[in-house]
Amino acid sequence: MTDWSVENVPDCSGKTVVVTGANSGLGFEATTMFAQKGAHVVMACRDLDRAEDAANEIRSEVSAASLTRSKLDLADLESVYAFADEFKSNHNELHVLCNNAGVMAVPRRETKQGFEMQLGVNHLGHFALTAELFDRIRDTPGETRIVNTSSGLHERGKMDFDDLQSERDYDKWEAYAQSKLANLLFTYELDRRLDAAGIDDVVSVGAHPGYAATNLQYRGPEATGSRVRLLMNKLANTVIAQSAEMGALPLLYAATEESVEGGDYIGPQGLFGMRGYPGKADSSARSKDEATAERLWDVSEDLTARRFRLA
Repeated sequence: MTDWSVENVPDCSGKTVVVTGANSGLGFEATTMFAQKGAHVVMACRDLDRAEDAANEIRSEVSAASLTRSKLDLADLESVYAFADEFKSNHNELHVLCNNAGVMAVPRRETKQGFEMQLGVNHLGHFALTAELFDRIRDTPGETRIVNTSSGLHERGKMDFDDLQSERDYDKWEAYAQSKLANLLFTYELDRRLDAAGIDDVVSVGAHPGYAATNLQYRGPEATGSRVRLLMNKLANTVIAQSAEMGALPLLYAATEESVEGGDYIGPQGLFGMRGYPGKADSSARSKDEATAERLWDVSEDLTARRFRLA
């Protein structure tokens, strides 16, 4: 399929969607597109004031937008569990969970529970969130989807179980690549476990935006105070990157395209997978290693103290 755009997104009236990191970048664009198609979107954001500003901007473009703001800090598992409790108190159905929020190439920091920040936010926080919301997803009538946002940089990633939190050796890009590899290992392992449990109506899918111009590229340089890197990233976003709106299309495709199957990986089909309209992509051999995926699943359950109730 070529030139797949928001025009190809089916009517989403009556559907409830959760988008993490919905107030900026890809999450903002995806939320806008879901709202245009009639979905009710729960904007899961760390900063409710920024979420309110984003919601107002979306409503100025989509007057009938159905939006709810809800606090979610993926760097704090207590916040993850509180968000899930609030969601389940207010919503009986969840049709699409978009695990989109993330941090990239930041100096080493730790989450509230002591996890390395990139692994903690990008993978463990979303793993715990998915586990907490899984009953709602499973019990919602019709097909439901869990979409995990990865990155082309997952190909550089390797799961270092001997130093998973990068306590002995930290490289910000290696840690980012590990977290993005973890996103796909989780996606594929969840798909296999859904199949084994006979749960046919829940679809686990991965997606990546290519190189999209968002604020994500600026957070690392801003955290280190590197003005040179910040200027270089701004130049690259202007000259090389595609728009955030284009970058959000793979997530929309993964969430709504009828032909998508469990275990698919969706990304731009253009130059080196960095830009272009979305379609099915391929991921690294490491992302498909079942033994590594099983080990990561077990470690993730232990670290988050959460289990998926698949039976």
